[in-house]
Amino acid sequence: MGGKQNIISLAVFIVVAAGFPWILPSEYYISILILSGITAIAVVGLNLLLGFAGQISLGHAAFFGISAYTSAILTTNYGFPVLAGIICGIFLSAIVAFLIGMPALKLKALSLAMATLGFGLIVYIFMNETITLTGGPSGFVGIPRFNIMGYDFYSDLAYYYLVASSLTVVIIISLNLINSRAGRALKAIHSSENAARVMGINVHRYKLFVFVLSAVFAALAGGLYAHYLSFVAPSAFGFHASLQLIVMAILGGMSSVWGGVIGALFLTSMPEFLRIYEELETILYGLILILCMMFMPQGLAGGLGKLAGYVSGKLFRRGLK
Repeated sequence: MGGKQNIISLAVFIVVAAGFPWILPSEYYISILILSGITAIAVVGLNLLLGFAGQISLGHAAFFGISAYTSAILTTNYGFPVLAGIICGIFLSAIVAFLIGMPALKLKALSLAMATLGFGLIVYIFMNETITLTGGPSGFVGIPRFNIMGYDFYSDLAYYYLVASSLTVVIIISLNLINSRAGRALKAIHSSENAARVMGINVHRYKLFVFVLSAVFAALAGGLYAHYLSFVAPSAFGFHASLQLIVMAILGGMSSVWGGVIGALFLTSMPEFLRIYEELETILYGLILILCMMFMPQGLAGGLGKLAGYVSGKLFRRGLK
C-alpha cells in the first residue's frame, strides 16, 4: 500500500468503523452511516478521476443507476442471486464507461464536462421513460435484500458492516493505485497532459483506465444502494445526484482518498442534523459549505490533517518541556 501514514490511517479507520455503531443512540443513525458509506464508495472513485487525473464527470450518478437498476431487474424479475446481480451491474457499467470514455476522454475540460452531462441525462431519461422495464418515475420496488451463501443482511447493523467492509476494500485499492506507477502517471497527467506525453505516458489509456475504475466503484455503490433500500427511482441518479457527488469530492478534498470518505459522511449526515432548524435548513447548509471552502481550501481532509499536525506538534513541544 505504501507509506506508513497510509497504513496508520487505514488502521484507525477500521477501528473507528468497527466500533462506531455501538456508541450510537439508535438504529436510525446506523442507517445514515450505511448511506454515507455507500455514497463514499462512489465519491472515492470520483476523487481518483477528478482529483488525481484531473478529469471531470457530470454524469457519474448514471453508473450508480445503471448498476442499481441492472441488479434490481435481474434479481427481482429473473431470480438471479443478489451477488450475481450486483456483479452483472458492475460489469455492464464498466462496459458502458469504456464505450463512453473512448471518445469522450479525448475532449478537454468544458467539452468533456458537457459530454458526460449529456450521457447522464440520456441515462436518466431512459430510466424515466421505460416504464415497463424500470417502473418509470414511480420507481422499481420489491428488490430483495442482500444475501450470500444463505445469510440475509436484514439488520441494519449487519448491512453496515457489509458496506464498511466494501468501503475498506475500495480505499485499499485506491491507496495502492495512487502510490503505484499508474498513480504517478495520473498525477503527471493532472499536472500537464503534454508533459506527460513527452515523458512517454499513454495519456488516453490511463485516463480511460481511471474513468472505468471510478465507474466500477460507483456501480458497486449502486448495487449496495438498491439492495439496501429495496427500491430505486430515476430521481436518485439524475444530474442533481452527480452534482452532489462532485461537491462531496471537492469539499472533502480532491487530493486525498480520505477526502472522498469525509466529504460523503459530512454531506450525507449534515442535512439530518439540520432538520431541527426547519426553514433555516437550506440557508445553514449553504453557509456551512461556503465557510468550509473559505477556511479549508484543501477540503475537510486537508483541514483535519493540519489540525492533527498542530495538536501533535503542541503535545510534542509540551513533552520536551
